[in-house]
Amino acid sequence: MNTKYLFNARYRSLGWAVFIPASILGCLTLILEWEPAFFDVKVLGFFIDEVFGVEKLVGLTENNILNEILGILVILSGLLVAFTREKDEDELITKIRLESLVWAIYWNYGILILAFLFLYDLTFYWVMVFNMFTVLFLFIIRFTILIQKLRKTTGNEE
Repeated sequence: MNTKYLFNARYRSLGWAVFIPASILGCLTLILEWEPAFFDVKVLGFFIDEVFGVEKLVGLTENNILNEILGILVILSGLLVAFTREKDEDELITKIRLESLVWAIYWNYGILILAFLFLYDLTFYWVMVFNMFTVLFLFIIRFTILIQKLRKTTGNEE
């Protein structure tokens, strides 16, 4: 089975160890608007349009980087969880992986279409923020459920 685009199976536990806390902390920081001053730093930015400030094409701007750090951690660890080879990777698991990915993409864009039709202003903005991550979350949920069902039916539950 050619799985050259999948990560080695040993990275899955690392992925889960970072993905779960980063996802929870990321949601909490957005919902509670928690931005510790420790993360306020000057960063390089492009197309800077500061409120009551100067517009610049490129320059330094003050930003709290906690959201960026957590977003990157969620994406990278989510990719490790989603695209790590199973120990017993075969054609059936590859088929489940592909079908789960297609399912996640359909649902992701279904949510996006509904948002375009029924949500506006800041509500739409927040759906777009979360929509950056939903395809990964939906894929991980669907693939994990289907793999667990497969393992139960074949008696290979780990």
